[in-house]
Amino acid sequence: MAGKLLLVVEYKGTNYRGFQLQKRAPTIQGELEKALYKLTQEKIRVTGASRTDSGVHARGQVVTFGTRSELGTATFVSGLNYYLPADIAVREPRWVSEDFDPRRNAQSRDYQYSILNRATPSPMVNDYSYLVRGDLDIRAMNEAGARLIGEHDFVSFASRLGTQIKNTVRTVHRAEMVREEDMIIFHMSARSFLPHQVRNTVGTLIRVGKGKMTLDEFCSIIEMKKPGLAGPAVPAGGLCLIRVNYPG
Repeated sequence: MAGKLLLVVEYKGTNYRGFQLQKRAPTIQGELEKALYKLTQEKIRVTGASRTDSGVHARGQVVTFGTRSELGTATFVSGLNYYLPADIAVREPRWVSEDFDPRRNAQSRDYQYSILNRATPSPMVNDYSYLVRGDLDIRAMNEAGARLIGEHDFVSFASRLGTQIKNTVRTVHRAEMVREEDMIIFHMSARSFLPHQVRNTVGTLIRVGKGKMTLDEFCSIIEMKKPGLAGPAVPAGGLCLIRVNYPG
């Protein structure tokens, strides 16, 4: 059945320079397009819901592409997983309408940042978390995170702004720290994010949790609206795109 196919993609981003295609660097989009060519003999352009940065992981990235192939959805999944590297996999195939856009049609994107909060590193989670030694005040961090909920100009939480970004106002639906034994998981959800917004937010909240920043100082960062004021940005390896949400 030729048409437009949607796939959910999982990947470990450690060995890639982000999702978006680059000429001289390995990317998730590049690997998907190479696998599609091997499977279908078509030069297919893939569109992703979120342009995750270098080193960022995903459990629920969404991609779409048009194809003239008559292969079924199950064959697309099995065939692509055969050709893809072991650190990328696809699942949940479905045909969508030609006008479906995985970026513009998304209602929100859910990210998680994992902090390993203990004295020693863990080989089991080193690639997926950021080690922070010493006590963190989760209550204080969540009090600060609550100030992010709603519509704000988040320019202070952006590391870099290209000329294509005209509007720095975003609406955050969730910004919450949850402790699971020695792991602290930061959940953040919004329709879209500014460059490095989540990682700069976590870096700032860690300062709050260590007692190096007060709640008033945190709020002043939002109010000052100065690019690069928040942070420092935490490493990319702790960040994961969990889910992209669509109407219905």
